[in-house]
Amino acid sequence: MYKVEINDDAVASALARLSTDLGDLSKPMERIGAYLAKTSRDRIDSGISPDGTPFAPRSQTTLNRYAKENKSFKGPLHQSGGMRQGIFHQYGPSSVEVGSNAIQAAVMQFGAAQGAFGAFIGKDKLGRDHFHSIPWGNIPARPFLGISDDDLQAIPGIIDDWFASLPNSAAQ
Repeated sequence: MYKVEINDDAVASALARLSTDLGDLSKPMERIGAYLAKTSRDRIDSGISPDGTPFAPRSQTTLNRYAKENKSFKGPLHQSGGMRQGIFHQYGPSSVEVGSNAIQAAVMQFGAAQGAFGAFIGKDKLGRDHFHSIPWGNIPARPFLGISDDDLQAIPGIIDDWFASLPNSAAQ
């Protein structure tokens, strides 16, 4: 599991106010989760990590393989769209989690060294013995989950908007 703790005074203050007044923060946590899931999908589209750095480009070996297979894709993390579509959020009375259920998500988030997951030994299409490392090359980290500075600025506003939407009697 990948855990992020927010140590931002504005976010902490807004959450503390809500917790004191309401106890159960499920509804604002759901809104925050939906927002963070969207910004994570947007990061895949733009190819930018939460800290603002661009994703590492695909290696020439990968590009050559795609060309050989007549495949073309947008930037990194755009091969099938499954990882982007698999981004979800879960929330509870005091927390929210954002992640992806795609099999490759952890490797894309953290990277992996060649052979980190062992090797494949078997036969190729022509029946010859075949061996390759898994992954077959080094994969650089391309973090798409996390909280950016813009997200930190937006979260108190999400909380304030939700709080303002409560009936006057519940907000007082």
